[in-house]
Amino acid sequence: MLSEIDTRPFPAVPAAFNLASHVLAAGARQGFKPALIVLHPDQDETIGYAELLSLTRGCASALLAAGLAPGDRILMRIGNGIAFPIVFLGALWAGLVPVVSSPALTEAEITRLAALVAPRLVIGEAGVPLPVGFPRVKAPDLASWITRDTTEPHLGDAEREGYVVFTSGSSGMPMGVSHAHRAILARSAMHQAWESIGPSDRLLHAGALNWTFTLGTGLLDPWIVGATAMIPAPGTRPADLPALLSRSEATIFASAPGVIRQMLRAPFPALPKLRHGLCAGEALAGALRADWQQKTGTDLHEALGLSEISTFVSGSRDRPAPNGSAGFVQPGRHVAVLGSDGKPVPRGEIGELAVSVRDPGLMRGYIGQPAPKGPWFRTGDAASMDRDGAITHHGRLDDLMNPGGFRVGPAEVETAFEGLEGLTACAATEVEPRPGTRIIALFYEAPCEIDVTRLRQRAEKALARWKQPRHYQRLDALPRTGNGKIIRRALAAAYRKDET
Repeated sequence: MLSEIDTRPFPAVPAAFNLASHVLAAGARQGFKPALIVLHPDQDETIGYAELLSLTRGCASALLAAGLAPGDRILMRIGNGIAFPIVFLGALWAGLVPVVSSPALTEAEITRLAALVAPRLVIGEAGVPLPVGFPRVKAPDLASWITRDTTEPHLGDAEREGYVVFTSGSSGMPMGVSHAHRAILARSAMHQAWESIGPSDRLLHAGALNWTFTLGTGLLDPWIVGATAMIPAPGTRPADLPALLSRSEATIFASAPGVIRQMLRAPFPALPKLRHGLCAGEALAGALRADWQQKTGTDLHEALGLSEISTFVSGSRDRPAPNGSAGFVQPGRHVAVLGSDGKPVPRGEIGELAVSVRDPGLMRGYIGQPAPKGPWFRTGDAASMDRDGAITHHGRLDDLMNPGGFRVGPAEVETAFEGLEGLTACAATEVEPRPGTRIIALFYEAPCEIDVTRLRQRAEKALARWKQPRHYQRLDALPRTGNGKIIRRALAAAYRKDET
């Protein structure tokens, strides 16, 4: 049996379409029901669906009145708050192209990215670094937008550019990813095959809004089905999240595993409303899933995705992922695990995870590069598919280690150390102690050094000889991107030969 699953047909793509109009269609019938709640320690900010729609239309009117035309790009330099989704949806409503960026980027970093996307306008909040050389800058103006509710959605080819996001840059320089308006249609596969979300849900997402996981799962998906989206106010600590889950009566929680790991160290109140949690961005360790289940009484469902296509493999309430796997191919997807010859490998073998280039959720292409050619978009992720179709993620292909000629995935090594007392997180990579010699090293977070004998005994018990680390090194914090992904090239740079 080969590692290929085809669950098509893909969602139908209308001839004339607008992403923002699609997102807000259900909300237009919800009136004053809360659409978005920003959770503050003292007093929450809430906007209802009627206000969300009015602000979106007013923002679109103001942008067009500023002389912008459909197809123009707008660089967003906005933090976590109500203005972010209004600008994003308002630009799309007008046929403009919002370019999402992290407010944490420095002036030099955002200037480089702005040169790549060439925005006609920059919209920035006070205190957020702006690119040099792009003088047409506006600040969000919610008060005036609410009075300019006039513009109808710009309808056009669903293939036209809708929005731009940047890759995390964890393996090099960030790349601009151009998505079409049609990308939103592919998200319907996630609503039951991962999120299990409906109109009565209140989804709390702890991530930054510029991250596609938060933007999609935390805002757009709840609004498509008419649910309530909630986000913590800027500055909220992971330790504060359990109390927010209780106070907000969240039914679904979503975040990166790294944040969940930190919040689980805090006391947990009773959460009678919570139905389950969602995670993405890095591999979900079995010990972390078990800890969540014990603390909350609910399950934690993982999804695999990319900036280029969002999620396409997941577990769910109806079909939980087997332990150690990420889950199953979502309905309406065509996914395979490919060998070096570009053909699906037998089930059980490690290959490269790939998605059909016909998937409506796949990007139009990287800015400045040709569009992906068929039949497959190769993700660069190492994976295997079992006989039942469950997919296990083995890390990035370029992260695979090859000591002594044996291929070893970092996740397999890291899993062996789950639950070791005193160890809070770990990451494996190859290092070169001397020219021509490469070994597996395990870098870990812990309050203090862990006796290397304990670490070696753990490895000997769980791993074949060639998979066992030969070097162990404590770090105060593993190097991560703003979205919590491990930066493995930075691990190798942190290697100290005097460690054992």
